[in-house]
Amino acid sequence: MITVIDYGAGNLRSVENALSHLEAPYQITSQPADVADASAILLPGVGHFGQMMRSLEVLGLASVLRKAISDGVPYLGICLGMQALFEGSEEAPSYAGLGIFCGTILRFPAGMKVPHMGWNQVRVQGRTRLFAGGAPDSFCYFAHSYYLPVEMNQRAELKAPRIAALADYGFPFVAAIETGNVYGVQFHPEKSGDVGMQCLSNFIRATGESARRPRAEGSERAG
Repeated sequence: MITVIDYGAGNLRSVENALSHLEAPYQITSQPADVADASAILLPGVGHFGQMMRSLEVLGLASVLRKAISDGVPYLGICLGMQALFEGSEEAPSYAGLGIFCGTILRFPAGMKVPHMGWNQVRVQGRTRLFAGGAPDSFCYFAHSYYLPVEMNQRAELKAPRIAALADYGFPFVAAIETGNVYGVQFHPEKSGDVGMQCLSNFIRATGESARRPRAEGSERAG
């Protein structure tokens, strides 16, 4: 079962619709005990980095998430849910992220139109489980003002994740990561038509759950 975390601001309806479309078992929860017992975790994200991290801390979810990820529980972070994996964000410098990986989320430079919103091409980098079975240069739906830079320093105690896909908005930025049991996407797969559904289906299969394969044609969106 996929445990979807409700921290009070996520766009849960679209994620629910996508998981239901794929006939994947899931539960929505804000309870630490549920997350501690989860066999797979999905953290959707819309809103503000500081508000998200404050909510996760207040709900007692941040420490539980860190332990679950460290213990090897499959995790998929969507948009802010991916950004939460890092040390922090320029959006809220006083709030620490989960610190699973090194790096700081940056704001797009002054003079660029933000948020970066709409469909943009995603370039898959090598073989990935998340994008298996899909076109290597598909278009996905983005809605964000902050991004993960391609260059991330590595330290012995906290390494950078493997980049699974890139996109361009004035310059290349990280569109997806995939390292061991941890997956993250800056775009919204639940709003990205067939390629997004394929990504969600691949994550579900990586957790050991069954999922109905998305249709290969058309541009149906969940939500």
